[in-house]
Amino acid sequence: MKKINKWGSAVLLLATASCFSGCSDQFLQDIKPYGSYPEGTIYGSYEAAKGRVDYLYNTLLPESTSGLTWKTPSAGTSDDFAKCTEEYGGLSKYVDATQTVDYTNIDDLIYQEVKVDRSPYGRIRDCNDIIQGLKNSTALTESQKNELLGQALFFRAWCYYRLVKYYGGVPIIEVPQDPIIGDSGGSDLVVPRSTTKDCVNFICKDLEDAAGYLPDKWEALSSNFGRVTAGTALALKARTLLMYASPIFNRANDRQRWQDAYDAAGLAIQRLNAGGIGLAYADAPGTNGSNWANMFSTFTGSQGDISAGGVSEAVFITLYNNISEVEGAEFDKWNGWEQGIRPVNTYGTGGKEPTTQMVDAFPMANGKPAVDKYGNPIRSNGYDRDFFFIDRDPRFYRTIAFPGVEWKFSGDPTSMNNVDAEFKNAAGTVTITQSYPYPYAGSNYELWSYCWYDKSEELTDLSKSGFAADGLGTKNASLYIRKRSDDLAVNSSPLYVYSLLANKPKGFDRSAAPFMEMRYAEVLLIRAEAAAGINEYGTTLEDLKAIRKRAGIQAGEDGNYGLTPFASQGEAFAAVLHERQIELAYEGKRYDDVRRWMLWDGGVGQESLSPTWKVTGYGSNTCDFLGVQPLNGTYRTNIEIYAKDFTADRKDGKDPVLADLAKNDKKRPAALKLESDDLSGTKENQAMDKLRDFYLKYFSVKYPRADSNDQTIQFKPHCYFFGFNNGMMRNNTTLHQNIGWTDINYGGQGTFDPVAETIE
Repeated sequence: MKKINKWGSAVLLLATASCFSGCSDQFLQDIKPYGSYPEGTIYGSYEAAKGRVDYLYNTLLPESTSGLTWKTPSAGTSDDFAKCTEEYGGLSKYVDATQTVDYTNIDDLIYQEVKVDRSPYGRIRDCNDIIQGLKNSTALTESQKNELLGQALFFRAWCYYRLVKYYGGVPIIEVPQDPIIGDSGGSDLVVPRSTTKDCVNFICKDLEDAAGYLPDKWEALSSNFGRVTAGTALALKARTLLMYASPIFNRANDRQRWQDAYDAAGLAIQRLNAGGIGLAYADAPGTNGSNWANMFSTFTGSQGDISAGGVSEAVFITLYNNISEVEGAEFDKWNGWEQGIRPVNTYGTGGKEPTTQMVDAFPMANGKPAVDKYGNPIRSNGYDRDFFFIDRDPRFYRTIAFPGVEWKFSGDPTSMNNVDAEFKNAAGTVTITQSYPYPYAGSNYELWSYCWYDKSEELTDLSKSGFAADGLGTKNASLYIRKRSDDLAVNSSPLYVYSLLANKPKGFDRSAAPFMEMRYAEVLLIRAEAAAGINEYGTTLEDLKAIRKRAGIQAGEDGNYGLTPFASQGEAFAAVLHERQIELAYEGKRYDDVRRWMLWDGGVGQESLSPTWKVTGYGSNTCDFLGVQPLNGTYRTNIEIYAKDFTADRKDGKDPVLADLAKNDKKRPAALKLESDDLSGTKENQAMDKLRDFYLKYFSVKYPRADSNDQTIQFKPHCYFFGFNNGMMRNNTTLHQNIGWTDINYGGQGTFDPVAETIE
C-alpha cells in the first residue's frame, strides 16, 4: 500500500462493508498538505481536488464514542448531555442545582482557542476554500465540479447545523477567511450574527444545492459507499427544519414550520428510497429483534448488499476499519464502542449502565406501555418491575442486557485463567482469588451480573452496593447497555479483533463497526413528527407502525402494534417522541429531543428571560400538552439485583448463590438464547419460566439512586440556548451574546435573541 500523507483521505470511508477489515487503495493516495499549494495546483486535476474533498470526511465525520465537541455530537456515551436525560444517571452541570454554568465554563462548541484552524470556523473555511476552488477551476469538467461541490456544500451545512442548533443565529461566512486572530487582527471574523431564520435558510439552501449535485447512489459503490448522497443532504435538511419547527424555536406552534419539515422529510424519503436506503429488514425483524440488532453492524437488510439491489439503513455514516497500528501508517480508524460496553469479565472496559427509567420506557411485546406518565408499572398491561425482562418489546433485549442472558462474542479469554479481583475495605486494597466459572469462552458467554452482601442489613440499604458475581467484583452494575453490540449470535463475522496481550489486556481491541449518525428510521420519525405538526395523524400512525413492525412488536387484532389512533396533536407528538426515545436509545439523540421540546420544565417561565420566549402554543406548557411528567424534580435510579437470602464475606469472595446450588448439585438455569427462546414467560418449562423461577427463589431487586447527593434534576433555563464562551467573545469583539448570558464585549447581559426572526 502507498504511504499516506497526514492530510490524506485514507480514513475517510475505508470503502465498503467488505472492507471493514482492510482498506481500499483508492483512498490511500498521497495528498499534499492543505493550503501549501496554489489553487491552480490543488484544483488542476480531478484526483487532487477529490483529495481535498475527501479531507472533509477525514475531519468532519462524527465519531462513535467521543466526548462532546463542536465536531462530535453525542453518540450514546454518558456525556454531559446524556446525563441530563433518562438515559444515564449522574448529574451534569446543566442539571445540577449546586453548580453554576456561565460564560467561563460553558462547553465551547463554537471556538477552539488553542487550535483555531480545527474549530468550526476553521473547518467552515476549509469548506469555503474548496467550494471557491472548485467553482474557479478551469481544469475540471462540469460533472466533476458538481460531484465534488455537492459534498463540500453538505459538510459546510453540517458545520452550520451543529452551531445553529445550540446557539441560534451565528455569523454566516461564505468565502475563505482566516480564523486566526494573530494573522489578521481578527478582522476576517468580524462578521455580525445572522438571525436563526437566516441561518436555517442558508443551511437549507446549501443542502438543496448539494442534493442537486449529488447522486442518489454512487457508481462504483464498493469504493464509494459512505459518501454523502442527495438523500443524505435532504435528510439533514429535514432534521434542520424539524429543529426549527420545534418549540424551542417555534414558541407559537407556527404550522408552516411543521409543513416545511414535513415536505422536506417526504422528499428526503423519496430520494433515499431511490438510492436503496430504507428500513433494513423491514419485513424480517428476526427472532426477538435479531435482525434489528444486526443492522447496527451491517446496516444492510435481508435483501442483500445495496450494490446488488438490497436495502441499507445508513443515511449518514462513519465507517471504521480494524487495521492494526503500523509504524508510519496513519489509516487505522477504530470504533471503540464494543470495548466500552462489554463487562470486565469479557475484557471489555467495564460497560455502561442504563437507568430504571430507560428500562421502564420500553413497551411490552404487544406495544402497550409498561408504565404510566409517573413511572408507575401498569399491571393490567402485564408489567411487573421485579421481572422487568419478561414479554418486552424486542428492542429491549437488544438494547439492555441483564443477569441470565447470553451475550456472545468472538474470543477466548479462558487462557487468562481466573483473574484476581480487587476491592477496597478499611484496611486498604485487598486482592482475592475468585472461584467462579469464568472467564467464559466468548461463544459460551452468559451475563450473571447479580450482587451479594456480607451484612444482611445492607441488602435493602439503597446507599450500599454489593459485590458482583462472575469476576465482575466491584464493577457491580446489574444491567448493561448492549445497543449497537456486534453480538456473535446475530453476526457470525464480527467486525472487531479480539486479542489479549500481557501489556494490553483489552479483548475488543479494534472494531470496524460502522456508526450511523443518521439512519432511515430517524427520517421516518422526522416525517411522523412533522405530520403531527400539520394534524396529519394518519401519516404519523403509519410511520410509527412501520418502525414497530420492523422491530418485531406484535401487530395485534387492530394491526396498530400497540398504538391507539390519536385524538389530539399532543397525543400524536407524544407518541413520536416516545418512539424516538426507544428506537434511537443510546444513539445520542435523546438530549436534543428533550431540549427541542423543553421537557425539563415545559418551557414555563421562559418569558422571565425574554418576553419573546413565552410559550404561547402547545397549551403554554409542552409537558402538559404532551401528557408527560417534567424531568425537573425527578431523579434517575439503577436496578440492582442481589442475592436476597444469602450473604457471604466479600473477603472470602465466594458466590453464595453458587454455593447454595452446589449443595443440591444444581446449576444456574441456562441463560436466555435471544435467537431462539420464547421470552413471553407464558409457556411452562421454557427458558423464561426457568429464569423467572430462579429470580423468584434467589434474587431481590432494589433501585438505588443514580444521581448524587439525593439531588433531583434541575435544568438551568438559560441553558436551553448556549452562550458564547469567553474565548469566542474575545476573538470577535463585535459579537452580541445570547440573552441570559454575560456579554464581556458590551457589558451586562446578552441581547441577541435566538428566537427572533429579525435583528433590531
